[in-house]
Amino acid sequence: MKNVNVTVDGDTLTITVDLTQDQGLSSSGKTNIVATTSGNMTVDGTGDNPVVIGLNVYRRVQKKGAMAHE
Repeated sequence: MKNVNVTVDGDTLTITVDLTQDQGLSSSGKTNIVATTSGNMTVDGTGDNPVVIGLNVYRRVQKKGAMAHE
């Protein structure tokens, strides 16, 4: 996992991501990764039938000469 914090409190799963982080370009080069679980991961503390999450948070790479959306 990169820049992902997962906690379980009773029946509540909380996922925290610091949106100021930059983990670098994706393998395709089309996005900047903010946070990722790097595939699926089983969440500890979710009982006999565990919860599985897969998370990717990213920003699209702006093409040169493109104007930013407001």
